[in-house]
Amino acid sequence: MGKGAKLEDAQAADREPETLYGISGSPGIVVGRAVVLRPRTDDLVRYRLEKEAIQAEQERFQEAVDGAEQELKDLRSKFEGDLSDTLTIMDSHIRMLRDRMILDQTANLIKQKQINAEWALSRALYLVKKKFDHIADEYIRDRFADVEYVVNLLQDQLSEHGQQFPTGFAEPVIVVSEDFSPADTVRMQSEKVLGFLTEKGGTTSHTAIVARSLGLPAVVGVENITERCRTGDMIILDGYDGRVCLSPTMDQQKQYQEYDRQHRAFSDELRWYIHLASETLDGLRVRLSANIEIPDEMEGVIYYGADGIGLFRSEFGYFQQKYLPDEETLFSVYQDLVIALDPQPVTIRTLDAGGDKLASQLPGNKFKALHERNPALGLRSIRLSLREKPLFVTQLRALLRASAFGRLRILLPLISLLSELQQVQEIIGQVMMDLTNEGVPFDPDVELGIMVEVPSAVTMADALAAEVNFFSIGTNDLIQYSLAIDRGNEYVAKMYDPLHPAVLRMISRTVEAGHAQGIEVALCGEMAGDVFMAPVLLGLGLDELSMRPSAIPHVKRLLRHSTTRRLTGLAKQILKCGDGREARELLKSYLDSNYGGWRERL
Repeated sequence: MGKGAKLEDAQAADREPETLYGISGSPGIVVGRAVVLRPRTDDLVRYRLEKEAIQAEQERFQEAVDGAEQELKDLRSKFEGDLSDTLTIMDSHIRMLRDRMILDQTANLIKQKQINAEWALSRALYLVKKKFDHIADEYIRDRFADVEYVVNLLQDQLSEHGQQFPTGFAEPVIVVSEDFSPADTVRMQSEKVLGFLTEKGGTTSHTAIVARSLGLPAVVGVENITERCRTGDMIILDGYDGRVCLSPTMDQQKQYQEYDRQHRAFSDELRWYIHLASETLDGLRVRLSANIEIPDEMEGVIYYGADGIGLFRSEFGYFQQKYLPDEETLFSVYQDLVIALDPQPVTIRTLDAGGDKLASQLPGNKFKALHERNPALGLRSIRLSLREKPLFVTQLRALLRASAFGRLRILLPLISLLSELQQVQEIIGQVMMDLTNEGVPFDPDVELGIMVEVPSAVTMADALAAEVNFFSIGTNDLIQYSLAIDRGNEYVAKMYDPLHPAVLRMISRTVEAGHAQGIEVALCGEMAGDVFMAPVLLGLGLDELSMRPSAIPHVKRLLRHSTTRRLTGLAKQILKCGDGREARELLKSYLDSNYGGWRERL
């Protein structure tokens, strides 16, 4: 489909209305006709090369790399305005084109297997995917999409005709595809695009990030949508709820347009709360902080009025380049964050990844052959840091040096033993002594905290609280580990329940243990930014909720419509519930009585 494409094959009249569910990628509601972009056809052919043809084939592959890089740079130069998230992703794709994970591996396969570049490239992608499949961290595992985008771009360069991507539309459309790369969206950036709908992706996928940057509604992760939807079908795309209506009735279309009007009006109202204090009607202050992954997200942190950064995931700095970052590189990033938010606190979590991801970057490739059967329970997070002490010391030195420029808090992931914490304290003590001897300034009273995200940490919370300055409860992992449920497993994901009594009681127990030792207790899981969940979390006595920046105004509004007595009363009742269903009904009843209109505002 090319420029000025028309929806000639519209066949909506013969379909019954159907509602599908995905994940909210970007808020907003749009009604329009679909343009379905089918996945690339798998028409790769393998053929064997004569030995004398190998060098020419490698040169052809190199030309494809050069061509793809130039194409990305040309597309990048067309961006106007402030789309920093999108530009950051495109920059990472440009760097990835030169990454040996793809470049060297493909070139070697061409030579060793005497195979054509297209086939070698597809084989290299397969080998990379096997590595990513063993990564426990969901966010990092999702970054495999970057590799796929780059490989697809190279395959287009290698093909005779390249990809024919739509560049314009004759009428406003909702674009449906398996997935989009930032480059894809730049190609079709048009006032005629109403929104995006994809099969793949989550809230951190490229489609979601770019859609939010462009201010376009998006729903991602809708199963088989490219097969179920046809070009020309009428669609309602509800980016607030992650819902899609295929072939809706006229009444449904009018109803959703009214929903959209109400949502927009409420979004305008929320802006008034950005600069108000985060406190209840009776004056209880609760810190509402931001979760971010990359420094470029700081603009949102400041815009939405966050009381600091409750969770900075430091992993991104390790995986954005070919080699492990040195102390100066890390220090520069941490220092900028601390200075930008001073005097608000910046909580930086130390490296939370497994050795498999770092295999090609660590000296001697010592983890190259590491294939853990269950990496979620294996050598990762603080366990890896304690095993790879030079790696850990480099990060600690950078963190401590940055602490001299503002209020920096160090957060340790996956602490499950008191002895792990004690080992970290010994290492930090030694690093402080070294910095002192070198005359390097740092904050000797820098706050140290742990993620409470495994049942053993909850059980030992009283002992752990005596050793640290704060707790931060990571509910995403705590729920998975305590209920033995992989939320990415379609067979059991529906059992993943934040309102399970066991989960709420563990949160309550952690808060009590922390307060008994006089330390603050934060919560930085996805629950924190969910307005439906916020009343019970606030009632459990948490001192800080850390969430995606855009969720802060709504949680703040709820807080400012609440009283301490009502919230604690709710929490006491919910802790007595026998299951999540009962807790959910109680919570709905509370919101109906105390936060009118909440159903329309979620």
